[in-house]
Amino acid sequence: MSAPPAALPFGVLLRVFLRSLFLQASWNPKGMQNLGLAYAVYPALEALYPQGPAREEAVRRHLVFFNTHPYVAAAIVGGVINHEERIARGEETPDKVVAFKAALMGPLAALGDGFFWLSLKPATGAVSAALVPLLGVWAVPLFLVLYNLVHLLLRVRLYWLGLTLGDRLVEAVARANLPARGARLRAVAAASAGGVAAWLAVSFGANAGGLYAPLLAAGCLALGVASYVLVSRRVPNYVVLYVAAGLACVAGAFL
Repeated sequence: MSAPPAALPFGVLLRVFLRSLFLQASWNPKGMQNLGLAYAVYPALEALYPQGPAREEAVRRHLVFFNTHPYVAAAIVGGVINHEERIARGEETPDKVVAFKAALMGPLAALGDGFFWLSLKPATGAVSAALVPLLGVWAVPLFLVLYNLVHLLLRVRLYWLGLTLGDRLVEAVARANLPARGARLRAVAAASAGGVAAWLAVSFGANAGGLYAPLLAAGCLALGVASYVLVSRRVPNYVVLYVAAGLACVAGAFL
């Protein structure tokens, strides 16, 4: 009987993480991200299992259907390595890692969509757009730096949590409270977008000779706040639209 494998060296763990960045490079309609996952974890499987049936079986169990958010997938990749180490040591059966992936890929996909697609990307985009008057074209690299800095650091953190905690990473992710952080980012995005709209109204109005441009911008801001309050209090949408249309008519008649 062969001796249990030693802990994976840092070089192998680094290769797995770097490969996980290409999770969607081989996306396919049948297995979706399964080939990308198998490619990512293969260096670890190669180190844990000798060449032959054991390694082939380990690869096959990661070729089943897999689909989640590509960023938070780092947590699952780390957790897979954690489980595979225990399987290689004979501490658990292979069905544990399959169940681990199946249980987490759906919830983590929803969590990642809400934070990255619906919160982080709009927030960094809106902040960068708001700084265009000051930075000009340099607002574009600013967006790329802000967005990728946050998302890459979170990927590293999630990968480490999966590696060290295994199944317990769910508790750590819950403590991170990404939905609340996402809500704050969406507030930043809304404030930045409002600032851009006001600046555009004042700038374009002043350039066109509009004396009431500042008042118009303030009115637009007040209307936005009033609309938010009305909608949050479950006032029907058509009422908000009627109010907005009435104020627009008033502004058109007097300005």
